[in-house]
Amino acid sequence: MFPYFIMLIFCGIPLFFMELSFGQFASQGCLGVWRISPMFKGVGYGMMVVSTYIGIYYNVVICIAFYYFFSSMTHVLPWAYCNNPWNTHDCAGVLDASNLTNGSRPAALPSNLSHLLNHSLQRTSPSEEYWRLYVLKLSDDIGNFGEVRLPLLGCLGVSWLVVFLCLIRGVKSSGKVVYFTATFPYVVLTILFVRGVTLEGAFDGIMYYLTPQWDKILEAKVWGDAASQIFYSLGCAWGGLITMASYNKFHNNCYRDSVIISITNCATSVYAGFVIFSILGFMANHLGVDVSRVADHGPGLAFVAYPEALTLLPISPLWSLLFFFMLILLGLGTQFCLLETLVTAIVDEVGNEWILQKKTYVTLGVAVAGFLLGIPLTSQASIGCC
Repeated sequence: MFPYFIMLIFCGIPLFFMELSFGQFASQGCLGVWRISPMFKGVGYGMMVVSTYIGIYYNVVICIAFYYFFSSMTHVLPWAYCNNPWNTHDCAGVLDASNLTNGSRPAALPSNLSHLLNHSLQRTSPSEEYWRLYVLKLSDDIGNFGEVRLPLLGCLGVSWLVVFLCLIRGVKSSGKVVYFTATFPYVVLTILFVRGVTLEGAFDGIMYYLTPQWDKILEAKVWGDAASQIFYSLGCAWGGLITMASYNKFHNNCYRDSVIISITNCATSVYAGFVIFSILGFMANHLGVDVSRVADHGPGLAFVAYPEALTLLPISPLWSLLFFFMLILLGLGTQFCLLETLVTAIVDEVGNEWILQKKTYVTLGVAVAGFLLGIPLTSQASIGCC
């Protein structure tokens, strides 16, 4: 976390303040703000490109969260056991009655000794197989698109529809929704945190999370990852900060806002880490392995490792519903900003009276375009290959 805090102080907060200042002073989006110096307008177009790419990708992540949310509406989570048609012979769930550890990963104890001797002892969790073989049905080659996963396509449509409806009146409507999408996740995080720290092994997970690995402090990749996380979590250089600040009052204290928001964002990320690793510590304790062996990163953490850990809790569908509902709300809050960035940039660039009156149609057009461009990411060569 040390590189993360350093990048926050020297990169995150200064850039955050600069972009808020630009947007608030000019009252324009990421394109219109560069009228002060037209030669830098390409920076605005670059921000639009970044927001477009992230918006397309991010809504696919939200759609998968929707899929898991709907799949959690059952008395037994579908990724809890290995008795499903999509499971392979290597599948071994954490809920199995007997497990063994081969020094790297635990594997289910086969009933047949000869099968044990020929078994690779490479455990594949039911949550991983559910993710790769059922939800995504990943192809072996990213060049082989295969078929579009219709359930994911439907969830993608739901995701874009929700985003459009919340932005149908611009920041007037989204501002009211954000009160809920920005605050309720803290309620869910607190519920999950209280549940997590009361579990056996939670302390080990938290200590793994807090223990710095000083031997990696000189690795360039660590600092690059920290900078990337700061840019990603604060939204710097996306154009969204400029766009949102353009709706501020001219004399609003944007310096105060930039410091408070940046620190709050950082504190929330740290708090979420306690929630995640307390559950992962419990899972590691249950399996009898080190926390490092159950910890994952990227989509694998949200859709494989953590869902698998939730299966160990009593009333696991309830905890799963809360977790994925929280992910949906967090994702939608970001998506509102990304879509509004593109819409505001287009409206500011055209600038005539007609488009100002028809801003809802611009929002609809951008949402439809985002949905169509996201369809390839619901294929078998999808987000899981990234």
